[in-house]
Amino acid sequence: MKLTVKKISALVAGLIVLVLAGFGLSKNILPAPLTQTAPLQTSEAVVTKIIDGDTLIVSGGDHVRLLGVDSDEKGYPCFDAARLRLEELVLSKTVRLEPDAQDKDQYGRLLRYVFYNGENINEKIVAEGLAVARFYPENQKHKNEIVSAEAEAIKNKTGCKWGGPPEAGNAAAVPDSKKLNWVRMPGAAIEACDAGQSIGKEAVVQGYVAQATKSKTDTVFLNFDKPYPNNCFAAVIFKSSLAKFGSPETLFDKKAVRIKGKIQDYQGKPEIILSDPEQIEIGN
Repeated sequence: MKLTVKKISALVAGLIVLVLAGFGLSKNILPAPLTQTAPLQTSEAVVTKIIDGDTLIVSGGDHVRLLGVDSDEKGYPCFDAARLRLEELVLSKTVRLEPDAQDKDQYGRLLRYVFYNGENINEKIVAEGLAVARFYPENQKHKNEIVSAEAEAIKNKTGCKWGGPPEAGNAAAVPDSKKLNWVRMPGAAIEACDAGQSIGKEAVVQGYVAQATKSKTDTVFLNFDKPYPNNCFAAVIFKSSLAKFGSPETLFDKKAVRIKGKIQDYQGKPEIILSDPEQIEIGN
């Protein structure tokens, strides 16, 4: 077939149209920009049941864990005082549930700051010395107020947590390492109550575990010299490492031990994170 100038011009024009159409189509199929997740919304509900000093149930059946607060478990000295006070403050009342960055914990409980008549109940429980302040990196909104409330409660010896002397018989002298046999960690060690002088350093620390507890999140705390919150040092085993240790809350309770690792500061107290059983040894 013989191509005329007119036909060639028509073909070129058609190709140009196709190219331009393809260019426009390619723009249309580019990935849409990512949309940001909508922020969690504040809600209201009626409190129907109090579980303990930091957990409650609201209308609709949701369990709510108070953010920034850690109260005693059942069987520990301040359990009843915290639970009963929370009942007085919010049971059968309509409260405002204010979220932070994280919606729920691993147990499906809503993580919220609870307000009644404009008052932060989480802060109030801590201010009255019935619970301690405990924050994690994800949720920090009211940290300054709650930590300040705890500092004032400690200073003024307020409430069950800070008002009375430590229970008799709980305090114990740190055993003399020279009188104990240390197989995996021989030699000198830092006394537990002196560990705060070595923040940021790798060290071997020795002392007496006056109290071993497991939290609601399956974190085990070995509290040295005196029970929490009067302990001078702590060893912490998170849930992710717990299976390696068996039952550390019973194995190491009321034992003289040595631990090794990096000494860190947590809310003004020294601690070592334990992730391997080789980091701890019971003296004999």
